[in-house]
Amino acid sequence: MDQVRDNDGRVFDAPSDNFVYRLLPRWLWPYAQLARWDRPIGWQLLMWPCFWSAALAADVSANAGALRPGQFIAHLILFFIGSVAMRGAGCTYNDLVDHEIDGKVARTRSRPLPSGRVTRFQAKLFIALQSLTGLAVLLCFNSFTIGLAILSLVVVAIYPFAKRFTDWPQLFLGLAFSWGALVGWSAVFGSLSFAPVLLYIGAVAWTIGYDTIYAHQDKEDDALIGVRSTARLFAENTKPWLVGLYGITLVLTASAFALAGVGAFAWGGLVIAAAMMAYQIFVLDIDDGDQCLRLFKFNFYVGLVVFLGLTVSAFVA
Repeated sequence: MDQVRDNDGRVFDAPSDNFVYRLLPRWLWPYAQLARWDRPIGWQLLMWPCFWSAALAADVSANAGALRPGQFIAHLILFFIGSVAMRGAGCTYNDLVDHEIDGKVARTRSRPLPSGRVTRFQAKLFIALQSLTGLAVLLCFNSFTIGLAILSLVVVAIYPFAKRFTDWPQLFLGLAFSWGALVGWSAVFGSLSFAPVLLYIGAVAWTIGYDTIYAHQDKEDDALIGVRSTARLFAENTKPWLVGLYGITLVLTASAFALAGVGAFAWGGLVIAAAMMAYQIFVLDIDDGDQCLRLFKFNFYVGLVVFLGLTVSAFVA
């Protein structure tokens, strides 16, 4: 199946009926695959901490009688564009770093670089284009937010190498993917406070949890080629670790909510999210790769219910 999709211009680890293959010209397919446009769950999970933070700031503004709906909507649009662009740039960079590794893993060897459909030079140019899009978005915010966002690039640069020197590459992913929990707040207030910092740490724990589930798909190949991950580290103890990680997420997010003075709808969303996290742990079979992928994607809805709760709390309560 790998070879069939490779020859057809598709990749093995993404849906073959994605809009990329229906709407985009064939010459753009490899770039869409580098940016993972055919796998939107990545930018969605990157986006949710931004949206949570923006909605948390909206709750605080609403309590102070200073809520600005136009600003809130504009920030969501910018965070959406930035998430797609920067996730794409990060994935392209990751594929450059993992070029040789991806060629040895069944799930990834049909990707554009190991299959030879894109050169390293072309991939670098594509990174530059996506990064310029992200920069254009970033320049729409205040100077504090610009500086804060630029700091995240340090973690982004380290992440692709983390699997080579630590059993905790998911921690580095969490540090990078959750940065929006700081940026969404600072975009409104031009500073940080304890609430978004707690939200950020909670989002980091959430990311480690769901990406551990994801990493169980590759644990056999990872073991053969020496790639490290929390899936391999936790192994049969993954469920207890997930209880701890998701528990940290809920406790710290609840603490952020309490500091921000959110309303009942936000708390209701968090309770639903807690039930959804518990469901993942209860049904998880770490030896079922297809189920691990489904549960990983299920976290889109976890992020959604938290965001909707915060938003309704700000605008309705």
